[in-house]
Amino acid sequence: MTTLGTPPSSAPIATVPTSKPIAWKIKPIYRWFALGVGIVGVGVLIWWTTWVPGVGKGFVQGNGRVEATEVDVATKLAGRIQEIWFDEGDFVEKGQTLAQMQVTVLNAQRDEAQAISHQAVTSVASAEAQEEARTSEVRAAEAVVLQRESDADVARRRFRRTESLTGEGALSRQDYDDDQARWKGTEAALTSAQAQVSAAKAAVRAAHAAWVGARSGIAAAEATVARVEADIQDSQLTAPRAGRIQYRIAQPGEVLPAGGKVLNLVDLGDVYLTFFLPEMAAGKVAIGNEVRVILDAAPGYVIPATISFVASVAQFTPKTVETASEREKLMFRVKAQFGRDLLAKHRAMVKTGIPGVAWVRLDAHAAWPDKLRTKVPE
Repeated sequence: MTTLGTPPSSAPIATVPTSKPIAWKIKPIYRWFALGVGIVGVGVLIWWTTWVPGVGKGFVQGNGRVEATEVDVATKLAGRIQEIWFDEGDFVEKGQTLAQMQVTVLNAQRDEAQAISHQAVTSVASAEAQEEARTSEVRAAEAVVLQRESDADVARRRFRRTESLTGEGALSRQDYDDDQARWKGTEAALTSAQAQVSAAKAAVRAAHAAWVGARSGIAAAEATVARVEADIQDSQLTAPRAGRIQYRIAQPGEVLPAGGKVLNLVDLGDVYLTFFLPEMAAGKVAIGNEVRVILDAAPGYVIPATISFVASVAQFTPKTVETASEREKLMFRVKAQFGRDLLAKHRAMVKTGIPGVAWVRLDAHAAWPDKLRTKVPE
């Protein structure tokens, strides 16, 4: 008799064999085979960067997307949007007014500055009159000085004669004292007149300083008027360049801070294809190399372009870019610029974000194959 859950003593006990790690040994022949595969792979990579199937040697290709220069139309000052005259997708020309900010406060500031300017003009006229009046006072004081100098000279000579006659006994001591007092009085009057001339000249200088200050007030008021008028003009948001409205970021009635974005504009005259090339290919690309672009959305057309930029530093392959080989981890960013005349002719068809393939001609003497000859819409 056995207890529930206890195996009978006669039941065999199963044993699990212990597993041992299996040592994989690579035979020498396989090592050489792996090395050969690696060499062939590198050779294929080099061949791929210098020869495109159906194109020939001297050309290199890369995948990318169409991009364009974007400009944000933003406010210079904080304020409320009064009106926006364009919607997303509209074409605009350079200098065209796109939106209007409220300028009620700015108009009041301009009127105040103009009133201050008029006051400054009046102050200048008053200062000029004051300076002329002080100048006249100087001339009058100088005339008094001349009179006092004459009186003092006459009194001095009379005193000298009286002094001589008194010494001879011809005049009394009283005459001597009277003439001496008269002479000293005229000298004092002359000194007073000269002081008045100095005071009058100081008043002229003060009046001139007031005139200069009033003139400066006019300049300051005019500068304030000009600044406010510039702010009023900047409240009209204009297109910095021709293009297409891509986003309408704000709406009329919204209050924006200084630098608040209202519209996003795409410059359809500055459109390019950004693509990526591996190191061995990018090292052979020069600014100005001819490019032919075929867009996924229009495979029947071959669009001419020119290399306008090659990155000086490699970067990891972006996730949105398909490469010819997964082994190519570091890539160089390259731009192929489309011609402005071609873009202007077909600007209604220009769109950003479209993927495409760019073929770059590395050898200037190599002829473009038939499949890459320029073919653009009429």
